[in-house]
Amino acid sequence: MNRTARAPKRAQGSGGTDAGLTVHLRSEPGWKGLPAPRTFRAWIELALHGAKRRRAAEIHLLIADTASARALNRDFRGKDYATNVLSFPADLPPGVRSPLLGDLAICADVVAREAAEQGKRLRDHYAHLTIHGTLHLLGYDHIDEHDATAMEALETRLLARIGIADPYTPT
Repeated sequence: MNRTARAPKRAQGSGGTDAGLTVHLRSEPGWKGLPAPRTFRAWIELALHGAKRRRAAEIHLLIADTASARALNRDFRGKDYATNVLSFPADLPPGVRSPLLGDLAICADVVAREAAEQGKRLRDHYAHLTIHGTLHLLGYDHIDEHDATAMEALETRLLARIGIADPYTPT
């Protein structure tokens, strides 16, 4: 299923991205507990706003099954297992301007399993991973301890704005 969530342009300073956000969502029908397209869009917009990204943005979001997520992780990262979220920043040629930030792939099976194992609400875990993946598209990373601390702090602040507890604090 392909669905696009669009919002009208907003005036600067209104709390949204200035020139608009387009999210292309692709998922198979019937995923249990899958948030609505507008909800994914709201989480992405929250991450963009929190990271001070104000220009137009376009993101493609795939809700994948285990086999697809494993293949993506293997083919692009050399890791032969399904992971919760993968981020693929747009690799545009020099001088090419585009609102495309890149692609996110979220594995519904892994998200559901992790949420159950960690005692988290499924919706909260989707929110966290959507924000986490979007921040990766914007260049945030957690390879070294300093960058990880900064990225986790931003995620925690953004999630708190929508009433979700710190995902890095064990329950």
